Parts: sequence; structure tokens; C-alpha cells
Amino acid sequence: MPTTTKTLREGSAPKRAAILTAARDLFLADGFDRSSVDAVAARAQVSKRTVYDYFGDKRTLLQAVVDAVGQSLITTVRRTLDDTLADLPGAADLEDTLVTFAMRISTDMLGSAEYATLQRLVRAESGHLPHRGYNSMADTPDEALAERFAALGAAGLLDVPDARLAADQFIALTFGVALDRLGSANATQDNRVRPLVVAGVRTFLRAYRPRS
Repeated sequence: MPTTTKTLREGSAPKRAAILTAARDLFLADGFDRSSVDAVAARAQVSKRTVYDYFGDKRTLLQAVVDAVGQSLITTVRRTLDDTLADLPGAADLEDTLVTFAMRISTDMLGSAEYATLQRLVRAESGHLPHRGYNSMADTPDEALAERFAALGAAGLLDVPDARLAADQFIALTFGVALDRLGSANATQDNRVRPLVVAGVRTFLRAYRPRS
């Protein structure tokens, strides 16, 4: 939970964004402990009081930075789902569609500067976040994918008694395998990612295609 009990102001959206950007840059460059609220305010070109009015204290500001990066990544996931799985594919195209989705996640999200920022902040500053392993994305991407799998199930393209379990298993079999084996799922930098993704999609479909 945030450490502040002060009633915070929503304030100006541009000022809020400037404070978050300034804090993110300083936390990444200098670390949480060495980054002062004065420095954040100066970089954001706002007063120190404005930083406190908007965020209350430095720990709450760090959590807000992590949450903002997480929300940006969730937006990327939803956009990728809309681009690749909004329309129901034909049965013959399902494998290619799922490979395309997983590869887009690997490049657009897991290969993004935002994802790298989130990982660095959570690793380096875990002691200042609400709890160890704090995840600003929570279950949102998994639930969004589960919704699409449920739609594919309703259309008879997949047999998914538990859509959330199917989403978790799809993630584990595709870019999850790449992360575990290679330490990265950035397909733009490592040509070993795509074969792992394709193999994972095929394994997933062997388990979840309807039995004729």
C-alpha cells in the first residue's frame, strides 16, 4: 500500500506526466535513494510542493512510475490483441494467427524500452515497493488473452473449458519458454525466439484444438 495518508491532488495531466517522466529517468540513472524530490521537481520544471501535492512522498512516486510503465505495457498487449485476434481466423489460419500474436508480444512488448524499464525498476528498487515481486501489470494481460481464447472457444476453434488456464499455458509455452531459456524474448535481437514460439503454439494447439 502507498505510505502516504495525505489526500492527493489529481492536478494537471501534463504536469503529472512530466513528474513521472522525470522521476523514472532519475530512478533509472541514479537509483531511488540518491534521487531527491528536489531533483525530480527541477527536472519536471514544477515546484517541490507540486510533487508532494500530486504524489505525497517519494515511495508513492516510485510506485506511480512503476504503475504507469505497467499500464503502458498493458495498452500494448491490448493493441496487439486487437490487431491480431479481434477477428476470428479460419481453422486453417489459427496457428499462423497465434504465432503472429506471440511474435508481436515478443517484439512490441517484451522487446520494448518500457519493458526493460519496468524490469530494471522492479529489480533494483523492490525494497521500496509495496511488496517483493510487486507486479504493476497484475493479471490484466492474462485476463485479456483469456477473453480472446473464450471467444475462439465459443466459435468452435478451441476447446477451452478454462480460458484463463489456457491463457496461462499459452504464455508459458511461447514467450515464457524464450524468457526462461534465453533470458529474453526479444525476437528482433535473437533469431532463436521464433522457433521456440512456433513450437509452443503447436504444442498449445495439440492440447486445445477441438477433437473431431
